[in-house]
Amino acid sequence: MFVGDYNSKLDSKCRVIFPSQLKRQVSEEEQAAAFVLKRDIYEKCLVLYTKSEWNRQVDMIRKALNPFNPTHAEFLREFYRGAAEVYLDNNARFLIPRFLLDYMGAEKDLAFVGSGDKIEIWDSEAYKKREMNRDTLRTLAKELLGGNFSFSGGLANE
Repeated sequence: MFVGDYNSKLDSKCRVIFPSQLKRQVSEEEQAAAFVLKRDIYEKCLVLYTKSEWNRQVDMIRKALNPFNPTHAEFLREFYRGAAEVYLDNNARFLIPRFLLDYMGAEKDLAFVGSGDKIEIWDSEAYKKREMNRDTLRTLAKELLGGNFSFSGGLANE
């Protein structure tokens, strides 16, 4: 489970340092393997999966979809489009392909956002603009989780 928001900068070769706080949340075995980087389905950001989590996601999709159904095949094509394997180098950097940076509109400053089983990578300014105010979050929590659900921080019952 990835948690936390961290900032990083792209260098001139489109490499970015993987934040050390997130790196500590990945086993050494998974750090040595490839990660999978792809466009998010819903937002103009990228998602980064460990290889084991990517394989789990793909298995779920394979079980749910029939590649011989044209609509399913079209979804699968778009889901996989632009996915890239990336590797951490000795300095904990990885290369983000230019077409993925162009997709998300990133120039220099990136936000890495721990989001459970994946890490979202945003242009920092775009991520700041997406922040939800507390009243909207409270309303959404009540709608999605019900009135009996309470956060330890008192969010649902404030």
